[in-house]
Amino acid sequence: MLAPALIALVREHIGPVAAFRDVTVLDRLPKTRSGKILRKTMRQIVDGEPYKAPATIEDPAVLDALEAAIATPAHFAAPPTVPVKTAALR
Repeated sequence: MLAPALIALVREHIGPVAAFRDVTVLDRLPKTRSGKILRKTMRQIVDGEPYKAPATIEDPAVLDALEAAIATPAHFAAPPTVPVKTAALR
């Protein structure tokens, strides 16, 4: 699957500080007509905050698809990482 591979790649190449647990794969990202990704709007949707679609959005239906994807349990949530205990050397 794509989601576990993404989590593993970020953890391997950037490090545990950038690791994440939830992944939602979408067909398209919400963008303005000039091509900027609406990161703030996506963050507000994921956090459950009220948001207003900017007037310059390319396709407002993408925001509806994001809301639907977040609401369904089909997005991938990695199991929490458990620290491994190592035995002390004697």
